Amino acid sequence: MAYLREIITDGHPTLRKVAKKVEADELRDPLFQQLIDDMFETMYHAPGIGLAAPQINISKRLFVVDLGEEKDDRGPLVFVNPRFTETEGEVEAIEGCLSVPGMIGEMTRHARVVCSALDRYGKRFSVEATGLFSRCLQHEMDHLDGVLYTDKAKNVRPAVTEEEHAALAEVEGEADGIARVAQAVRGTDRDAAPQAEAALSA
Repeated sequence: MAYLREIITDGHPTLRKVAKKVEADELRDPLFQQLIDDMFETMYHAPGIGLAAPQINISKRLFVVDLGEEKDDRGPLVFVNPRFTETEGEVEAIEGCLSVPGMIGEMTRHARVVCSALDRYGKRFSVEATGLFSRCLQHEMDHLDGVLYTDKAKNVRPAVTEEEHAALAEVEGEADGIARVAQAVRGTDRDAAPQAEAALSA
């Protein structure tokens, strides 16, 4: 059974530490496997598309990702001791973070990355990522190095407009939130407005 963990927010010292490497014997520990299950449960509940162990106050080089797509290489995935073996190009996009709730900023990331890591059972794998997948991997990798997106982003601000809430919904994984916020702003679903705002700020 998976359990919800508390997501810590900006100001907590764990978010500023360089996370420690996961050792081979830890992968065989049932408690470590429980941690992974708890991370997925916490990420889905938040909701989000990625969650790094430091965000739940565990300073280990581990993160989970699930973009909610049907492609097998986009989730649910577990990355243990990840590293980028290739990076290419640049792209700017709006970014948010579960540990900096309700805020967005313009972030420049690599357009394409190749990430090598161990899965939850210690098997080495590699994925090539572009678009939102690439940005998500880079965002989670920053968490492992004690970096928040707000350290690098431009024009960090609260999400206010419909477009900003929609962008925040995408990066935080709230797919239904985009439609609900749009409906609320247009007045077609008055009851949805406060619920959507609360979900997007979670």
